[in-house]
Amino acid sequence: MFEKLFKLQAHGTNVRREVIAGFTTFLTMAYIIVVNPSILSATGMDYGAVFVATCLAATIGTMIMGLWANYPIALAPGMGLNAFFSFTVVGSMGYSWQVALGAVFLSGLIFFLLSIFRIREWIIDSIPLSLRFGISAGIGFFLALIAFKNAGVVVDNPATLVGLGDLKTPESLLFLGGFILICALSYRRVTGAVMIGIIAVTVIAMMMGLVEYKGFFSAPPSLAPTFMQLDIAGALNVGLLSIVFAFLFVDLFDTSGTLIGAAQRGGLLDKDGKLPRLGRALMSDSVATMSGAALGTSTTTSYIESTAGISAGGRTGLTSVVVALLFLACLLLSPIASIIPAYATAPALLYVAVLMTSGLKLIDWDDITDAAPAVVTALMMPLTFSIANGIALGFITYAVLKALSGRWSHLNASIVIIAVIFILKFIFLGE
Repeated sequence: MFEKLFKLQAHGTNVRREVIAGFTTFLTMAYIIVVNPSILSATGMDYGAVFVATCLAATIGTMIMGLWANYPIALAPGMGLNAFFSFTVVGSMGYSWQVALGAVFLSGLIFFLLSIFRIREWIIDSIPLSLRFGISAGIGFFLALIAFKNAGVVVDNPATLVGLGDLKTPESLLFLGGFILICALSYRRVTGAVMIGIIAVTVIAMMMGLVEYKGFFSAPPSLAPTFMQLDIAGALNVGLLSIVFAFLFVDLFDTSGTLIGAAQRGGLLDKDGKLPRLGRALMSDSVATMSGAALGTSTTTSYIESTAGISAGGRTGLTSVVVALLFLACLLLSPIASIIPAYATAPALLYVAVLMTSGLKLIDWDDITDAAPAVVTALMMPLTFSIANGIALGFITYAVLKALSGRWSHLNASIVIIAVIFILKFIFLGE
């Protein structure tokens, strides 16, 4: 049955290797089952329901990727997009989390249509690399700011906007220690470094009496508080167009970059350097996003942590099926997830931020017309607390700077159209 479904021999693998790869991938990304509820519950969403929605969205998306696209790629609610959902769309802009879920669903639907009509390739190929790197780094800076804020390391200051918090508090010390531990374990290539760091901080906090142990296993919490609560009609508001676009845009590049990067690592590209069944992989991602929105979580996307399982020998969708089943089993671990404090998940946010900002080294710093838009994109995300604003200002800067520099060959129709749309949005709709 496995051979018929996944063509193991043709991919030079076997069941044992695929199972080991599945466990490896799961351990590297299992942190999301505690980090995502921690972030989304800041909007007022029920923590237990988001925990269940996170596990189910990861299960559904990864299972579809494995059974239909036959790739060893795991999916789960994406980091950065969940913070954008909570702290910008709901927190800063004041929309309800139901409307935000509606925006996530619409972005998934558009992604699905783009994949069907093969418009995705045209969009991705037309966006300059400098902006892609700037967007990734900006999301990293955004996550870092949230991590420092959650741990009390960075606090608001009326005179300087932000300031240094009290580093002598147990929460700040545990955060800094957890981050150092995760980085050290990652350098030593310890599988599950992020999850080990989260658990270590939580256990120490428990020993210090900062959190209360509530058990290990229990029946899953109710999904009712978030299930089918999305407000699609509210998300169709013209003021939310940039939000839908931001969800779509980040997911589009995140997914494409992950798929290509993972495929290169596993030797899954064909002789022309292209990814077979790319359409199926992209549609798996978009269906997962729509399903996740219906369940009650932010955008579900492909995880670069999948390369850990690929490095362990995973080559087919059987690896993804194993990951999906492990996420499903996590539904019984809600007591453990519910006691993990924000300062225990904050080190994971900062670690992911470090990984996401590494793309800055690939920017051509000798070309100011490339470097400036990338820096504007990256810095405006944390400074405006909005991924959407960073993307918008980055596109505008790129288009105007290239035009004034006389480098018209660097511009194309999609860049100009997107920049004009953002300019009109700021003029008529404001932020």
